[in-house]
Amino acid sequence: MANERILVLDDDQDLCMLLSRLLKKEGYDVVVASRGSVAKEMIGKQRFDLVLCDHRLPDTDAPAMLEHIRSNSPDTQVIIITGYSEVRMAVELMRKGAFDYIGKPLYPEELLMRVQDALNAGSVPGVPQGKQAAARSKSTAIASSSNGYVEGSGPAAQQIAKHIALVAPTDMSVLITGETGTGKEFVAKRIHEQSDRSQAPFVAVDCGALPKDLAGSELFGHVKGAFTGAVADRAGSFEQADGGTLFLDEVGNLSYDNQIKLLRVLQERRFKRIGGTKDIEVDVRILAATNEDLSKAVAEGRFREDLLHRVQEFTIHLLPLRERKEDIPRFADHFVHLANQRLGRDVAGFDESALRHIVDYSWSGNLRELGNVVKRAVLLSTGPRISSDCLPSNVLSGAAFKDQAPPAVHGDHAAQVPAELGLRGAAQQAEKEMILKALEQNGFNRSRTAAALNIDRKTLYNKLKSFGLDL
Repeated sequence: MANERILVLDDDQDLCMLLSRLLKKEGYDVVVASRGSVAKEMIGKQRFDLVLCDHRLPDTDAPAMLEHIRSNSPDTQVIIITGYSEVRMAVELMRKGAFDYIGKPLYPEELLMRVQDALNAGSVPGVPQGKQAAARSKSTAIASSSNGYVEGSGPAAQQIAKHIALVAPTDMSVLITGETGTGKEFVAKRIHEQSDRSQAPFVAVDCGALPKDLAGSELFGHVKGAFTGAVADRAGSFEQADGGTLFLDEVGNLSYDNQIKLLRVLQERRFKRIGGTKDIEVDVRILAATNEDLSKAVAEGRFREDLLHRVQEFTIHLLPLRERKEDIPRFADHFVHLANQRLGRDVAGFDESALRHIVDYSWSGNLRELGNVVKRAVLLSTGPRISSDCLPSNVLSGAAFKDQAPPAVHGDHAAQVPAELGLRGAAQQAEKEMILKALEQNGFNRSRTAAALNIDRKTLYNKLKSFGLDL
């Protein structure tokens, strides 16, 4: 870890100071910035191994910073610091190349774990960072290759299993559809594992995380001197997957030019490297995935209809977790098992109340969000089973933040507080919810939150500490 350099980008100076102190104690070289413009200038002058980037900044936001980092420092890992009300955005940023996201309030053990994961992942020369990050981030979905594929037990899961068993032995192209985080890549791996190509390579490419100017090289390779930075010949994903399976995730994000090139390869089973003159023949099965309606994209002129027919010989649709709640306990238990292995813990599972909250919650980030919440809960758990106080406030509410009305602080809100809390407990619960909501509305900037609540920062810190929400 020696000399690994981390940039902390957040406009909350107190948070920057705490993160800097924590990371320096672990031996990292830490630099802080409070504005995107300052961070961009730093990135232009020096190399960073990792950027911890807050979602909301005074002069920019995380999507813009991620795009800048990917374009100017593709080997730098990015972890997004966000609130749980912004999980969908965070998952989308992971799809576009961020390594991971971490929700506020931050906990030292969880933060260090994510930082170590990002830095240990490293970078592969010649491979765009976006693809590497996207592939690594998906390891938080249904399962990792080393832990096997986990099937649900409900009707939807049984239907998916039947479809996989039906199409896997064929060479048909399969389009896997579903929301972000539903585990599309792991279904693709399952198809590959049950096919006659199971002993050949499975190569995954996240089309949504590929910069447009690198997509052609990533897919088809290039020859030395084809463009600036092409210092040697390089095989693309098609060559790497020869004889096996090529998985094109978020295929709808390919540029129109690359759609044409892809169509030619699928039709002729041959292509040329970027800058090359020699045709290369390949035998590759195509599996593709998307979280958008490609028929609508065809109607809008953003996706070629002939290409859609090529990749959609068979379709498997994955339902979001909120429509297959019967499978949530099994997935949650699996994530507890994975978290126990990763964190060296021995948590048995969830108590009855916590499991009820897990099942009732509307998972906007689906399996990926569930995996992160469970890992965090295992980290915070002090007993043999995870209790409700280990879960984030949005999960305790039973619905995604985007579907919630602002919490009331008087009137009918009191009726929502369990009677056993008593009057004092009800007041504390209402106060806690009001503070959490104010934090979220102010991007977890504590100074702005204190001003919005008309209290001083010290009072806010004391309140957060009493709620167990301090860093």
